Amino acid sequence: MATHRNDRHIDDDRARSKHSTSAPDETWRQAKHPKVRLAGGYGSPVHSTLVPVPIGCWLASLVFDVASWIGGPVQALYVGSYWLIAIGVVVAVAAAVFGFLDLLQVPAGTHVQRIGLVHMGLNLTATTLYLGSFLLRWAWPPPVSGGVPVGLVALSGAAFALLAVSGHLGGRLAYRYGVRVADELAQREGYDTDTNEDR
Repeated sequence: MATHRNDRHIDDDRARSKHSTSAPDETWRQAKHPKVRLAGGYGSPVHSTLVPVPIGCWLASLVFDVASWIGGPVQALYVGSYWLIAIGVVVAVAAAVFGFLDLLQVPAGTHVQRIGLVHMGLNLTATTLYLGSFLLRWAWPPPVSGGVPVGLVALSGAAFALLAVSGHLGGRLAYRYGVRVADELAQREGYDTDTNEDR
């Protein structure tokens, strides 16, 4: 077992050495660390903690909208969707602030920064669309029958589609390029059976 682990470590080291000439360690490792302590500790970004909240709220609001067309209690679903969108917008704004702090750690002019900028742009666009949907629902009285207006459902659907694309890019930033993800040495510590220390 020990030999197998050592072989794996050697393979990992060889894989890293292939890319050692493309960017100095201090360049790409910078994106793994927080800009300020407020953004979360090393390996514990606040941004990734917050983003599931608006995603869940906005997905649930879309489900409520669709359900209003297939026999559900229209007014209750309309109001529920309204408040879900509101909660999602508030938390999304907070997540955007922390995400921007993380983006500031990404070296300028890199492929990762370009992905991060697109990711941020899509998130802000989706949040703006949801804010518009919230304001429209606030201005219009809840429908008594017939379901949530088609225009509002379409607006939420378009915004969520943008969010899905942005989420894919966010996943690449974290899982492919390791933005705000602890390096492999720190990750290995969690698999060490000789210590219980949480670092």
